Amino acid sequence: MTAGRFVEVLRPGALSTVQDLGRPGHAHLGVPRSGALDLPAHLLANRLVGNPPDAATIETTGTGVSVRVGRAGTVAVTGAWAPVTVDGRPAGWSAPVPVPAGARVEVTAARRGLRSYLAFDGGIAAPPVLGSRSTDLLSGLGPAPLRAGDRLPLGEAAGPPAPVDVAPTGILAEELTLRVLLGPRTDWFTDDAVRLLGASRYHVSTHSNRIGVRLEGPALPRRIRRELPSEGLVLGAVQVPAAGSPVIFLADHPTMGGYPVIGVLHPDDLPQVAQAAPGGPVRFRVVRARPVRRVAGRPLAADSAPVPAT
Repeated sequence: MTAGRFVEVLRPGALSTVQDLGRPGHAHLGVPRSGALDLPAHLLANRLVGNPPDAATIETTGTGVSVRVGRAGTVAVTGAWAPVTVDGRPAGWSAPVPVPAGARVEVTAARRGLRSYLAFDGGIAAPPVLGSRSTDLLSGLGPAPLRAGDRLPLGEAAGPPAPVDVAPTGILAEELTLRVLLGPRTDWFTDDAVRLLGASRYHVSTHSNRIGVRLEGPALPRRIRRELPSEGLVLGAVQVPAAGSPVIFLADHPTMGGYPVIGVLHPDDLPQVAQAAPGGPVRFRVVRARPVRRVAGRPLAADSAPVPAT
């Protein structure tokens, strides 16, 4: 480790992990993609400090994190809105912040949203595993969740920080409305289950993590009650265990599962799920695939439309 090019963890918070763009392409080995759950927030944090998109950041959960930087540089905090301080003084959020060597950078508890992203110029230079520095809670690959006293190496700065005072960010909604495309096992559920999915308000369970978000609310009745052989799972799959309440799978999800999947979230809505705090309300907007338009025999676009009320 180059002298001074490190960050020392002083307070790890409830759960802080190293994350980058993940390790896609290994599902056949039973390894999920992993990576930053709120990808736009991760990318913005890297842009603000002059990093490439694949540089590793610290993803915090709920209660933030506190670190000491070993050398002068630039930091940025994005994602969940949380007050930021440098040596006890208020600092910018969603902005490049210069810090002196030895400074204590504190991301406090999130006041809106759940996960914040702390980027350093040069990025976290933990050893990559299968091409990624991401912590995977399910398989145990990558760095362990952060603990007090950990020292994380930093890479060399790739470019200057962004020439902005503050960067615009998306809105962190108090109630989420998530688009869900039905299938592949919708036929295992009753028509009433599909109606309930689109008409009910659910709440995020405290038993949620990077593997999946468990929801509390109306149970979705099944038409077929026999066991389903294990089959592949994808990011954003909405699986329904035996109790009937849906689970939304996130980046550390298992690659195989035996409960039926009633639908899959629109990928653009996944960052919202990353910011869904325990107790927060969630609604689903059920959509169905439109026929793919073709030009000269080739697909032009796939679209979706709301399922009409029945």
